[in-house]
Amino acid sequence: MEKIDIDDIRALDENAEFFGISRIQLMENAGKGVVDSILKRMNIKGKRVLIIAHTGNKGGDGFVAARHLLYHGAIVDVILLSKPENISTEEAKRNYSILEKFIKIYCTNDLINLKELFENADIIIDAMLGTGARGEPKEPIRTAIELCNKSKAFKVAIDIPTGIDPITGNPSKSTFKADLTVTHHKLKSCLLSENAKSFVGDIDVISIGIPHELELFVGPGDLKLAYKPRDIFSHKGENGRVLIVGGSHRYSGAPALAALAALRIGIDLSIIAVPYHIANAIRSYSPDLIVQPLPSRYILDMDSIELLKEEAKKVDAIVIGMGLGTDDATIITVREFIKYLNEIGKPIVIDADAIKALSDYEISFNKVVLTPHAGEFYILTKEKLPEEKDDGWKKRIEIVKKWAKKLNAVIILKAHYDIITDGNRVKIKTIGNPGMTVGGTGDVLAGMIGGLLSKGIEPFRATVAASFLNSYIGDLLASEIGYHYTARDIINKIPEVLKKFGV
Repeated sequence: MEKIDIDDIRALDENAEFFGISRIQLMENAGKGVVDSILKRMNIKGKRVLIIAHTGNKGGDGFVAARHLLYHGAIVDVILLSKPENISTEEAKRNYSILEKFIKIYCTNDLINLKELFENADIIIDAMLGTGARGEPKEPIRTAIELCNKSKAFKVAIDIPTGIDPITGNPSKSTFKADLTVTHHKLKSCLLSENAKSFVGDIDVISIGIPHELELFVGPGDLKLAYKPRDIFSHKGENGRVLIVGGSHRYSGAPALAALAALRIGIDLSIIAVPYHIANAIRSYSPDLIVQPLPSRYILDMDSIELLKEEAKKVDAIVIGMGLGTDDATIITVREFIKYLNEIGKPIVIDADAIKALSDYEISFNKVVLTPHAGEFYILTKEKLPEEKDDGWKKRIEIVKKWAKKLNAVIILKAHYDIITDGNRVKIKTIGNPGMTVGGTGDVLAGMIGGLLSKGIEPFRATVAASFLNSYIGDLLASEIGYHYTARDIINKIPEVLKKFGV
């Protein structure tokens, strides 16, 4: 049976709404699915069913289940372990307001006077704490669990039993002991924990209306998953430092775009290391950029390798490639520098000309993100990709996945549909528009990924989040001004969009 981690299911819920599957639909399907699972096991007509609900979406699932139980002839009691005004989501509030028109709902934290409901119940449904709760349950939930566990009723947990840690699967001192756990979409990894086994009972996995294909699609849930809140006591440099290595006498703007994108992602310091004769040009782009002139004069060469190594030690991630050119001296230097970064374990984004420099070069990667388009992918691997049209994109997935595993790297294949894979996991970016063919959007993407890597985000998640953010902003700009936007326009929109999604 396929399983899913809690972080991934949270992102999936968020992405489902983004792609048009409303949370109210999901809640309706979840609540009905619980009742269907019970009906597979017993006739509930005339049975006394007690639902213990709290203020989150799991409580909302319980309110939905109560309606469907009434339809099938059950005698239903519902206890809300709080006041109705404390219900935390609009979907749960709506289902509460529907249900209260049909039955009395006990809204109380004084459970002693309701002991008879627990003692007389044939079925008890746990609609208390779900996958967002960690730590020991507090009162009145603790007392509710104790009364539930003392009851001889058949006990059903919605999604996961209250008291089970959604990450580790470890039970709390107060944990609902289910005879049946009805979990949504896929088996939650926490339910397979050895310590959880005696609390979950039988497990039913039910559909709540999210197609499995949606797990492939990149969305805002992936962006939220990749972000950590800033520590209010943090100091300069503790929220990420990135070194951008790029540029040549032919291309000076590309590394500046990457560095500015990294800053807008929310890091503290963005340092650009460039050949000496273009340093002043890059300084002129923005006072926010720290520019480190290299001993190399017009192109990157081995004269700069020792300084690059010293600068790399001071930062949390490195982005290399944009605007470097492909002179022989540059290729030799790029290979030597990447080899060194792998040895010291620094996260790296390898972009553009740095990808080309690795053609016919044997190297074992470590914490590396490669950002090729189809042409660069061919230069790197010598394998030609099929066109995206028809089923070509499906064949592309298998090819890119194979190479990600072989190279021990995350690869984002930039195309109409971006393919992101670490050789095991796969995500597809389906948004974006033709305006993104403008020069510089790839530099912005590389800078975003590097910024997230510098914040300690795992490479696959960082790449998925950046891919969504880059293309979402492109679509936003297209809706506002048409396809006539630039890479700088995308950079300037980053803070607005991050705020919109609450990160």
